[in-house]
Amino acid sequence: MPEPKKPGAKGEKVEAPPADKPAEDDEGRDELPEDEHVPGEEPQMSQISGLLVAKPQSVTAVKGKNVTFVTKVDSSQMLRKPTMKWLKGKWMDLGSKAGKHLQFKETYDRNTKIYTYEMTIVKVVDGDAGGYRCEVTSKDKCDSCTFDISVEAAEETQQTNILEAFKRSGDAGEDAGELDFSGLLKKRERKQKEEPEIDVDVWEILKNAKPCDYEKIAFEYGITDLRGLLKRLKKMKKVEPKKSDAFLKKLDPAYSVEKGKKIQLSVELADPNAQVKWLRNGQEIKPSAKYIFESVGGIRKLTINKCTLADDAAYECVIGEEKSFTEVFIQEPPVTITKMLDDIHVVVGEKVEFEVEVSDEGANVKWKKDGVELSRDGKYRFKKDGTKHWLIINEATAEDIGTYYVYTSGGESKGELEVEEKELEVLQSIADLTLKAAEQAVFKCEVSDEKVTGKWFKDGVEVIPSDRIKMTHIGRTHKLVIDDVKPEDAGDYTFVPDGYALSISAKLNFLEIKIDYVPRQEPPKIHLDTTGSFVNKNTIIVVAGNKLRFDVDITGEPPPTVCWKKGDTEISEAEGRVRVETRKNLSCFVIEGAERADEGLYHITVTNPAGEDKADVMVKIVDVPDPPENVKCTGVGEDSASVQWDPPKFDGGVPVKGYLIERKKKGSSRWTKLNFDIYESTTYEAKKMIEGVLYEMRVFAVNGIGMSQPSASSKPFMPIAPTSEPTRLTVDDITDGTCALKWLPPERIGAGGIDGYIIEYCVEGASEWVQANETPVEKNSYRVRGLPVGEKMLFRVTAVNIAGRSPPAVMAQAVTIREIVERPKIRLPRQLRTKYIKRVGEKVNLVIPFQGKPRPVVTWLKDGAPLDTGLVNIRTSDMDTILFIRQVAREHSGQYTLSVQIENMEDKVNLEIQIVDKPGPPIAVTVTDVWGFNAALEWKPPKDNGNCEITGYTIQKADLKTKEWFTVLEHNRRPSCTVSDLVMGNEYTFRVFSENICGMSDDAGISKNTAAIAKTGIQQNLQPYKEKDMCSSPKFITPLVDRSVIAGYSTAISCAVRGHPKPKIIWMKNKMIIGEDPKYLMQNNQGVLTLNIRKPSLFDGGKYTCKAINDLGEDEVECKLEVRVVKEKEEVKK
Repeated sequence: MPEPKKPGAKGEKVEAPPADKPAEDDEGRDELPEDEHVPGEEPQMSQISGLLVAKPQSVTAVKGKNVTFVTKVDSSQMLRKPTMKWLKGKWMDLGSKAGKHLQFKETYDRNTKIYTYEMTIVKVVDGDAGGYRCEVTSKDKCDSCTFDISVEAAEETQQTNILEAFKRSGDAGEDAGELDFSGLLKKRERKQKEEPEIDVDVWEILKNAKPCDYEKIAFEYGITDLRGLLKRLKKMKKVEPKKSDAFLKKLDPAYSVEKGKKIQLSVELADPNAQVKWLRNGQEIKPSAKYIFESVGGIRKLTINKCTLADDAAYECVIGEEKSFTEVFIQEPPVTITKMLDDIHVVVGEKVEFEVEVSDEGANVKWKKDGVELSRDGKYRFKKDGTKHWLIINEATAEDIGTYYVYTSGGESKGELEVEEKELEVLQSIADLTLKAAEQAVFKCEVSDEKVTGKWFKDGVEVIPSDRIKMTHIGRTHKLVIDDVKPEDAGDYTFVPDGYALSISAKLNFLEIKIDYVPRQEPPKIHLDTTGSFVNKNTIIVVAGNKLRFDVDITGEPPPTVCWKKGDTEISEAEGRVRVETRKNLSCFVIEGAERADEGLYHITVTNPAGEDKADVMVKIVDVPDPPENVKCTGVGEDSASVQWDPPKFDGGVPVKGYLIERKKKGSSRWTKLNFDIYESTTYEAKKMIEGVLYEMRVFAVNGIGMSQPSASSKPFMPIAPTSEPTRLTVDDITDGTCALKWLPPERIGAGGIDGYIIEYCVEGASEWVQANETPVEKNSYRVRGLPVGEKMLFRVTAVNIAGRSPPAVMAQAVTIREIVERPKIRLPRQLRTKYIKRVGEKVNLVIPFQGKPRPVVTWLKDGAPLDTGLVNIRTSDMDTILFIRQVAREHSGQYTLSVQIENMEDKVNLEIQIVDKPGPPIAVTVTDVWGFNAALEWKPPKDNGNCEITGYTIQKADLKTKEWFTVLEHNRRPSCTVSDLVMGNEYTFRVFSENICGMSDDAGISKNTAAIAKTGIQQNLQPYKEKDMCSSPKFITPLVDRSVIAGYSTAISCAVRGHPKPKIIWMKNKMIIGEDPKYLMQNNQGVLTLNIRKPSLFDGGKYTCKAINDLGEDEVECKLEVRVVKEKEEVKK
């Protein structure tokens, strides 16, 4: 079907149609029907909310051109700027791919309040083909639009590899992006009559499978882009591969390998000496432990070890301008469930956790309820830890009852969830009350659920709150308080919890008393009790966290009114942490869980018509102190450390008595007490510590109330001690102004190691030591420079580590700084005292040590003449000289003289170097005499003896009929020999090789004449031999046998055939020829035919046929192969 041509194919901007006019992209395009979608993929449904006023269209772009998509968003109804996302496929966010290839632009029109978004693809490539989506969100509104990009080449070219169009998205590197199969999906074609040959197992399985099985196959083989794979399956067509001048055999179109296994890619070259490059996603591969390159003749191999998902990529083999492409697919083994789901029974409101354990840490699972897939929202949460997966429901409701399923690529499990309604229990019922006028009625009940609300009723009528009637709900307690009880308040009171068929009732009885009396008046009086918790007349001390209840007796007639204040703030009688409870002749001041903020001066005032009285009470809150601060280590020893800290900022209102100290090893959670008696000072020396171990310290403060929280841990520190002094300090060398020292490391180093050494010197008799090196030296030797010539100097060396300097090692005697003249002496190695022989082309590297002070002058001569440094490299140091020749030649042979001279003193040695090579061939090889079955040969030595003595000769003979050479004599030392045991009637020629210590000569000297051995006796007339005709048509002598095998275990079927000429063997499965599929290995050993099937699956079952064909006829045998799957038993919960 022809592709429609859309705007934007030539790099122009694609105008977006209005939102109320859908893009006309249905005509001429071969899309899936509305009721058909790819298995395993939910249909794309856009939530149209009118945000997009213009949407991009689907286009067909020309490869190498630019294309731009435009969409517009109306923001007139939005409070915030909308969020725009450009997506490829289902979830690939293109915002992270912005760069040279993908460019995004955003503009805003203040007049129309329209946002315009543009996405430009620069130089479209095949990998840009596929489905795209633009998605805009703003608070609770969202809108989206889908569009497609098809890519066509500028010039029509036939594709040589069915998988070359599979590219990876992104251009950041070899691992960037995911496999994008959608590049091949835009041009739909009808199925070809001839099905394409696919070498990858997954292609073969999908091609033969039913559409209803696609999702199962994709889940089993780890295929993420099933839609792209199926569209490519429809489009594939058979193409003839182009002939290549550089490649005799190219890479297969695709390779498939299991995760963790290794795979080998192989090509065969026309030129065995050609250099190749291996590329992965366009990036050159370097040899490593993972990638191994092999070269055998014209065959080049790339081996990939321990394949991972990152190795799923496109590979190329490049020779000059020619390339061979392939795709490597990594298959993940099916993920099985190792721990099944359990049934769960909970009560409404409780938390539900379904737990399942799978066989692979990186596995993805699907959760479903009653067949509907669950998504991550406010109700459901998914959690993963290694191989464990959880489905979490925070608060279960009756709607959550059902069956929950979990699916992996290799298994499934289910569990039932039952949710019961929670029963409400009455923990405290309402009591009946009998009260007099003006008294307070309190109805209180307590239920088991603190979240339950309810209503109060009087005689069946709901009670309405007022200034006199108050209802409270604190935790599980519900109260109804009626102040100033009146006769009309009598009746039945009922509390009914909301949502429960339950009620709690009690009765209020009104007691009416009539008393005739004459009221009397008495001024109010406050009676403070100064005993008990009072430390003096008006101060109360309370420990933080404790409860304070202070009762104050009050007298007066009529009963006075009581008012408590803290500063200007009045303390109400309502319920709370700080409150006042008033009874007849008694006022109670209550603090629940005293805090530091409660400390202060409280005022109590009582009034009645007869007068007023006041009193003050001071409340003091005491507590444990704050933790100490700034705990730090101030010094360390070999097994001790000094710790210092600051007192706590707040002592809790009570003086600090002392401190408790703890320590622990770094990384450990176990703290060890260092003192059991209170330690009063803020410095402490910890002992009995292990040298080289990191410790941490913390401190507790203690007062009369208790112990504080621990302080913050100190920085880690390590007990360590300086090393002992260095040993065996000696003088190694002395020159004018310098002195070389050497020594051995200290006997005791400790855990701190050695950071280096400090060298110091002073003039004998002086006391001022001068440091010779600015930074510690790591070596056990050092040359002190800048010393006065002729002075006597003392030296000392100190080892340094993290703990400081060690005791010094001092030189026992003073050293006079003056160079000592030493006669030159060459120490010639033993192997150079005789003739030094090397072969042509080898390397010569001679190291000759010498001695002498001051530094001698070194001279090299060859055969009495100065040495040509262009032919030989010479390197000389203070102690040796090196003669180096990278590749020796014969002209390097000769006598070399080494001279070492100091002033008028000199030492010389001679070296004889001989460079040898293979000799030339002997000359003038002649057959001098022939008698009987013998022949006599003579020759002359070769003109070129290879610069060494000829050690022997090798003689070979050849019959003039067969021209095959045979050795008759080896290591013959004379230039002549006699060859015996020659065959009568044959004529022979001879050749001679010369030998020396390098081996035989490359060429041989061939005899100028031949030796003919004459026949004697009577000749026998033989009858002509008539050769039997062995030709026959193919015939199977052993047939194929039906077999039943287990899936996943490699198997083989075999038969035997006979025929001449050798027949051609063809293997078929279900009458289809088996090509070069890597799953099958065909062998033919002397007529025994074997077909090896690697790890067969259910799809490999069927009828297999073996056919043998030659010019005289053909024959075939067949058998049936059944593949069985053995299911593993599920583990039963113990």
